[in-house]
Amino acid sequence: MSVSDKSEVKKSGGLGETLSVVVQALILALIIRTFLFQPFSIPSGSMRPTLLEGDYLFVSKFAYGYSHFSLPFSPDLFSGRIWASEPKRGDIVVFKLPSDTSVDYIKRVVGLPGDRIQMRQGVLYINDVPVKREKVGEINNPDITEQNRPVDVYRETLPNGVSYDTLDLSPNSIGDDTRVFEVPAGHYFMMGDNRDNSLDSRFTVGYVPFENLVGRANIIFFSIAEGASPLELWRWPTDVRLNRLLMSVNAEPPLLSGN
Repeated sequence: MSVSDKSEVKKSGGLGETLSVVVQALILALIIRTFLFQPFSIPSGSMRPTLLEGDYLFVSKFAYGYSHFSLPFSPDLFSGRIWASEPKRGDIVVFKLPSDTSVDYIKRVVGLPGDRIQMRQGVLYINDVPVKREKVGEINNPDITEQNRPVDVYRETLPNGVSYDTLDLSPNSIGDDTRVFEVPAGHYFMMGDNRDNSLDSRFTVGYVPFENLVGRANIIFFSIAEGASPLELWRWPTDVRLNRLLMSVNAEPPLLSGN
């Protein structure tokens, strides 16, 4: 009596099976990008020294819940947020520019709904109370400061204990003294850490609606200097910033060594 072997390897389905695998992979990537994490690159220096041009980071899409801006191409399918969770003061947030929602911005939340925000002689005031600000040194590294000279660094500590470093490129700049901004309900006040080189809520950005928040910046997964593209593999040995790979953007700022 013969016994038939049922353990034969199934033959490949050819082109149809390959297309099925590709479609499934694309759907999985779309789900991850829409609901979990989305990669972003830093195109400007407004968040220096925390974020540098050439940083590539993952943004948590679920941190604040979901609005229609969470979806690819931002179709206007619903208003408000689903499973909403409000940002904390000090979060670094990607958001849609209120005046042009096709543009993504990244800044730090310094003002919550109902807050009174003002800059006085370079010091941030929240509800008429100055935020703790202390000079911690200088940075003399053009890759970090974009300047060919030493730049003063001040550490701010918000009322909830979040600390971060800011650059002071010049005294008495246009953003160092402002009017009082009263943040409306359902809106947030955003500022860049590079205080003298940031287009933020002090200027034309204005108050950012809760609905416009895309997600919270979490991890730098890649970083390359000198305006290089990640696809230029031959530049990796000299231009990849190895010390920034897999770095948390919310990490406590390190003590400065002067460089």
